[in-house]
Amino acid sequence: MSDSVINISPLGFPWKTQDPFLFCVYHADDYPKGNAELGPAASLEGRNIGQDFTIKDGWRMYHGDKVPGFPAHPHRGFETVTIVKKGTVDHSDSLGATARFGNGDTQWLTSGKGLQHAEMFPLVNQDAPNPLVLFQLWLNLPKANKFVEPHFKMLWAETIPALQLKDVAGRAINIELTAGKIGDVQAPDPTPNSWAADPKNEVLIATIKMEAHAVWTLPLASEGIGRSLYFYEGSAVEIGGYDIQPNHCVDVNAAQSITIKNGDTAAYFLILQGRPIKEPVVQHGPFVMNSQEEIKTAFAEYRRTQFGGWPWDSMAPTHARSQGRFAKHVDGRVEEKA
Repeated sequence: MSDSVINISPLGFPWKTQDPFLFCVYHADDYPKGNAELGPAASLEGRNIGQDFTIKDGWRMYHGDKVPGFPAHPHRGFETVTIVKKGTVDHSDSLGATARFGNGDTQWLTSGKGLQHAEMFPLVNQDAPNPLVLFQLWLNLPKANKFVEPHFKMLWAETIPALQLKDVAGRAINIELTAGKIGDVQAPDPTPNSWAADPKNEVLIATIKMEAHAVWTLPLASEGIGRSLYFYEGSAVEIGGYDIQPNHCVDVNAAQSITIKNGDTAAYFLILQGRPIKEPVVQHGPFVMNSQEEIKTAFAEYRRTQFGGWPWDSMAPTHARSQGRFAKHVDGRVEEKA
């Protein structure tokens, strides 16, 4: 490896990340038409219902038994950032907040001292397939913010900056900026207690599409900032002088100039960047703390309090097929989108 390219590794499930990120899960499911219950209009025969993580016929049910997704489960001590490129997600949580979002929207959820939430993938189209493409990042919280009040924020597609750049030959580089800053373009603010809320942490989350043969030199960040490039679709590219095949991660030195030279087809990347928190990380299932003792306490408190209980009739709640994009927050505020 060179000073600018630190490591090259194949992508697994989930994707490995650098501090302050914990990991990234990439979901790409070609769901069929939906049935009357918002599930797949197809047989579930041969699936390990409740633990269906093996792609069969191009899609998975995950922990869902009728609708794909993740019924109610707890979190403490970190954040989830859910970037939905295609498809629909129904959110419900133990605080009483709920939402439907997708097709370019992002949800930023701080679990803090603890909550339960459900993330279901309703198949709203009965006369067409329901493809789902999303990234969910787990972003750590520093010890000082492990027990903040839970909070979620919607970054609607209409508010997420889309940079349309051209290289010297006029080939397109399109960037959707979920967090951070590129040039003079600033992403929407994250949740208030996020590691990303402090500009000095230089957190950057962006998805990139490069036209065939496009060339792009990444903007520089400060010394000590971690940066990873996830090349998840396309033909071979060159990064920092190395030939990279699809489905690989490239960790680079963000303070040194790095150029991506694309190959013969469009190429797609996720970029994750940020200043490391540099604290002990102890993860056990849905809890991320600084010590094993704190993990034991988290499980004990969850068993005792259920983090406020579950206010919904179902552990896997979904909204009506006709419901549009919206968010109802804990304070009663409602956002509605076309």
